[in-house]
Amino acid sequence: MISSERQVPWDKEEIRKALKGHKADYIEIRVEDSKSSHMLYRGREIQEAGGSSSLGGNIRALVKGGWGFMSFNDLTDLRDKVKTAVGQASLISGDKRTLAPVQAFEEEVYPAIKKDPFSISLSQKKKLFDEYNGIIYSVPGIQTSVLMYNESRKNVLFASSEGSLISQQRLDMAFRLSAIARDGSEVQQDSLSMGSNNDFSLFEGLHSKVEETVKRALSLLSAPQAKGGEYTVVLDPSLAGVFAHEAFGHLSEADHIYENPRLREIMVLGKTFGGKHLNILDGAAVPGLRGSYKYDDEGVPSSKTHLIKDGVLVGRLHSRETAGKLGEKPTGNARALDYRFPPIVRMTNTFIDRGTTPLKDMLADIKDGIYARDWYGGTTSMEMFTFSAAHAYRIKNGKLEELLRPVVLTGNVFDTLKNIDAIGDDLVMGQKGGGCGKGGQMPLPVSEGSPHIRIQKCLISGK
Repeated sequence: MISSERQVPWDKEEIRKALKGHKADYIEIRVEDSKSSHMLYRGREIQEAGGSSSLGGNIRALVKGGWGFMSFNDLTDLRDKVKTAVGQASLISGDKRTLAPVQAFEEEVYPAIKKDPFSISLSQKKKLFDEYNGIIYSVPGIQTSVLMYNESRKNVLFASSEGSLISQQRLDMAFRLSAIARDGSEVQQDSLSMGSNNDFSLFEGLHSKVEETVKRALSLLSAPQAKGGEYTVVLDPSLAGVFAHEAFGHLSEADHIYENPRLREIMVLGKTFGGKHLNILDGAAVPGLRGSYKYDDEGVPSSKTHLIKDGVLVGRLHSRETAGKLGEKPTGNARALDYRFPPIVRMTNTFIDRGTTPLKDMLADIKDGIYARDWYGGTTSMEMFTFSAAHAYRIKNGKLEELLRPVVLTGNVFDTLKNIDAIGDDLVMGQKGGGCGKGGQMPLPVSEGSPHIRIQKCLISGK
């Protein structure tokens, strides 16, 4: 486990006392002591290197259906701060809010760290990243690049008027590299992205992967573009995991469901969304991933939640409030980016579960298809999605052939789920270096994963 370089700057008994004696239905205090550092390269040179530390917290109070919230940067006069949050809540005339009941816990949680980034000097990290940046420009044809690395360690204490008192240490690291190649008016790029919550060694020894990324960016300059149309498409675990997160996972967040009447009509528990081979889950209880933790930011234990089981919608992601509103059980998915924000319903580690089809069998009966890998970005609007794969390959008569330029996949998520006719036996949980955004809170550490999946009648935008 890791230990903080300094003692946490709070007194648990003082926090307990600050919660008592107020006329409120519910009160919680969350305080956070954090340390972070970062590096940023643009082009051939390092542009930024530094670090920061912060101390702060927030209070949420619930009074007769109204929430009061305030954040702060010092721990003095906590009782007065609680009084202010209670007063704010009292001014709001809200609908009756029922928080789903949960057990109160008192625990200290420490992560199991394989290699602590804070045990490595900034100069050692710079030497490593200088090597990676040097590889980018050792290959002729690269116009520019971006390389960034971030790390943070947080000590978080959660206390509630119901008796919970939970302290957790959380570690997060993220690395992202993009190489941009140019030949006249033609511009292409490829990227490498990695993240971890417990092991800096994952970012070491990436020299061959960096070189592969650079060479692929150059290869894309001369790669053909797919012709637009409907294809049988195979998604690699990275892109399939992003599809599960972006296109379906957000629709499973229960705050969206109870706030949107149309979505309530669509996301009906018991409704069939795919074949019996289709299973989609989310859960922070899956260990060792960027979205993993023991308790969420409402003190609810993490879980592993089936969203789709055997093709049928069976669950959704909850905070205590959404679980109470819909008469369901909390799932431990209330998360806040940091102490400046209240927790809202967020995904953690979202994935399509393992199937039974080997990749070679998935490809074997495809006469003319597309194999799409990784991703650059995308948009979703209710059930419609558009994703850009980082690169692709043509499938001809069951074999992968030439490299293709990035392709864009567009469609209706529910039609697409029904058109998944094969799921691989090779589940991979992606540890990317980005994060999820929602409600102004980003980037929140998450993971997503999947086996290879095959989709019939998938619309590809091309020339």
